[in-house]
Amino acid sequence: MIYKGLVSSDWNECLAPTGPFDPVAFIYPDLKKELDTIFKNYTSNQIPLSKAVSQIVGLLPKPFSIDQMDAYLERSFAIYNGVSEMIDLLASKNILFMINTTGALGFFQRIIAKKLIPAVPIIASNPFIQFPGAQTDPRFDYLVSEISDKGRNTATVIRKHGLLSSRVFLIGDSGGDGPHFSWGSSNGAYLIGSMTKASLSKYCDTNKISINKFFGVIYSENEPRDYEREYEFNFKELGLYILDMIN
Repeated sequence: MIYKGLVSSDWNECLAPTGPFDPVAFIYPDLKKELDTIFKNYTSNQIPLSKAVSQIVGLLPKPFSIDQMDAYLERSFAIYNGVSEMIDLLASKNILFMINTTGALGFFQRIIAKKLIPAVPIIASNPFIQFPGAQTDPRFDYLVSEISDKGRNTATVIRKHGLLSSRVFLIGDSGGDGPHFSWGSSNGAYLIGSMTKASLSKYCDTNKISINKFFGVIYSENEPRDYEREYEFNFKELGLYILDMIN
């Protein structure tokens, strides 16, 4: 297929209100405080993602199972309003949608198996939780083992499909998306902050990166999450905006 453009988006706290380690915290609630600390440390660029993952794997008493992931999804799966509609809308207009995230590969295996989101052609994720069959599924050819992999993944997809970087849209929410935005800024991509955290704003200010558009709540330093406000936004509107920009 010949695509008109690419959307390369983070997932956790960006298209969904949940965090990448929430399945672990759901099954092992006694680990939540440590998981939250690890999450904050790497999204604020204090530690590399690989160190965060090794710390989490070290906390697990045994490998995470499909049954555990399914139990989490049954009770806690959530996405923001209009995200599925946005994915479908962009696909209908030949816009390639890519999930490019530090979230667990196994999480996406199961939400795809359960059809909780529309079909997504490309998912780049972290292999710290994965289930049998992942390495044979071509949708998981791209991995995010370090935060810097996001930009490399996007660049590879651009080359593979012969896309102009000016028709590439990056969506992120936290400082963990900062290096992706840095790559995008250097290559002429369009940068969208979604439910933007202060860590992303700080990263961009420090590195003289201009975010082209903000969508959803924009958080200041130490401001608590406001889920009610976040759910007031409909991501289908963001999809329509992207289409207008491409056309």
